[in-house]
Amino acid sequence: MKALVFPGQGSQKIGMALNLVKTFPWAAKIARNAEGILGREITKIMFEGPESELKQTVNTQPALFLTEALLTDAVREMGIPFSAVAGHSLGEYSALYAAKAASFEDLLRLVDIRAKAMSTAVPSGIGAMAAVFNLDSEILSEICAEVSAENVCVMANLNCPGQIVISGTAEGVKRVSEMAKAKGAKRIFPLEVSGPFHSPLMEPAREKLAEAIASIKFCDSTIDVYQNVDAQPSRKADTFKDKLLAQLTGSVKWEPLIRNMYAGGHRTFIELGPGKILSGLIKKIVPDSQLLQAEDPETLSMLSQSKTESVAQ
Repeated sequence: MKALVFPGQGSQKIGMALNLVKTFPWAAKIARNAEGILGREITKIMFEGPESELKQTVNTQPALFLTEALLTDAVREMGIPFSAVAGHSLGEYSALYAAKAASFEDLLRLVDIRAKAMSTAVPSGIGAMAAVFNLDSEILSEICAEVSAENVCVMANLNCPGQIVISGTAEGVKRVSEMAKAKGAKRIFPLEVSGPFHSPLMEPAREKLAEAIASIKFCDSTIDVYQNVDAQPSRKADTFKDKLLAQLTGSVKWEPLIRNMYAGGHRTFIELGPGKILSGLIKKIVPDSQLLQAEDPETLSMLSQSKTESVAQ
């Protein structure tokens, strides 16, 4: 069975969705509609940059959602089948669009509100995030608990074997990084982010997001949506809402999520979005899975051809 997976913040790049908008008139129409909803020229930033502007959370999140929604629509147009979806952090909103759990317009508005709330939740310089490589998760969890008695630091992203992202106050992340290194972590890599995402420090953004989520109509899905906070499949509208809100301050359990999808029979993962970040993670989690990527008309055409070939066989 095939599953669609959607990357989150950090996968953005200048030029994303440009060829889609140039190739498909319907994509250009959706992009114009998106700019009307957002009230700004998001495609100019997506297509031309500068990178410093694209990487700002308030731009990155709606830009990625628009890109991934266009790719989803292209997959639908080409009749490429899929039976489950999942997204990494922000990518979960794209997954819900692919599952037809809410409209494009409503989800774009929600992503825009989320981005603005997250970017202002913590003053600049107060929070930080870092990737910790090759340290047992139980050891890292104990270190985080010890440090958090004075300075908040939690395991924010369980990405794959040997890679966990921590998030919290700048002092908390620094202290955990030092202790993790002393306990045998192979490498600590500070992340360039605008806030301590997926940590309790995002609580100030929760009220704004809760109000926005409550105002949007969600529908039950006919396919499984594996969500970040518990790595479990969901199909119910109320569950989608609850888990989206919990995701703001909760951990992204990507490794257990992919293992659960694999256990559910999904052997082919199609990454819709810029680059191959998720494919790299999934390869380390379930090495024998088939990994495909699509981010422009050319790679989408290859996906469509592979669908035809599999049917012919």
